[in-house]
Amino acid sequence: MPDNTVILEKANAAITAGDYEGFLSFCTEDTLWTFVGDKTLQGKEAVRQWMATAYLEPPTFMVENLIAGGEFVTALGKIWLEGEDGQLTDYSYCDVWRFREGKMAELKAFVIKTA
Repeated sequence: MPDNTVILEKANAAITAGDYEGFLSFCTEDTLWTFVGDKTLQGKEAVRQWMATAYLEPPTFMVENLIAGGEFVTALGKIWLEGEDGQLTDYSYCDVWRFREGKMAELKAFVIKTA
């Protein structure tokens, strides 16, 4: 049984390194991402296209807590994203990941602008 927290940490390391394809290798083909109150992305290609615009520069983030139980891993933390104007925006986030066979199959993300 793979350790889902380790998988998520490896995927996060790929994101911060700007290796978006490396990150996507940890996702299922039919991955489903729901940004609560915003949008839903269906499938790896939709996530790839979203990352191309949302992550003009690799995001910086700090995971404060990883909570694992069964097929779920919840990550709480802060993320800083660079906008088109070059300014960093601060957010707090809670990502609830559901894993299937060692891959990230579903994300429910709560992202709140904090500054």
